[in-house]
Amino acid sequence: MKKELVICIFIIAVIIILNIVTQSYTKECVSQMNERLDILKEASLEEDIEEENITTEINNIENKWNLLQEKLAFYIEHDELEKVETQIFAMKGFAEIKKYDEIVPELDKCIFILEHIQDKTVLNIKNVF
Repeated sequence: MKKELVICIFIIAVIIILNIVTQSYTKECVSQMNERLDILKEASLEEDIEEENITTEINNIENKWNLLQEKLAFYIEHDELEKVETQIFAMKGFAEIKKYDEIVPELDKCIFILEHIQDKTVLNIKNVF
């Protein structure tokens, strides 16, 4: 009986520790992406839009997301991650056709999806049921 109890406590402890680690990593990733997206938002809302800055920042966001996505894919649904990637490609497409005013709504959708991913990974009663 003691052996089973120790094994159960060990498994529960491992689950809790892994949950804390994945939550903190997800929060860090979302924070990093939000910082990059805020920089892009400021650049696209300026009166004198510099095309090179926007293109460079979108490429930086895409590269950063590709790096972060590799580890996030281990424990987050791929559909959620693909939604972020879709928004990034939409922003990139609008930048290529020079419709900079269309980048901001796509950017806001991307931020919303990232925050949704972060909220979804939190262990609470709402997410359990």
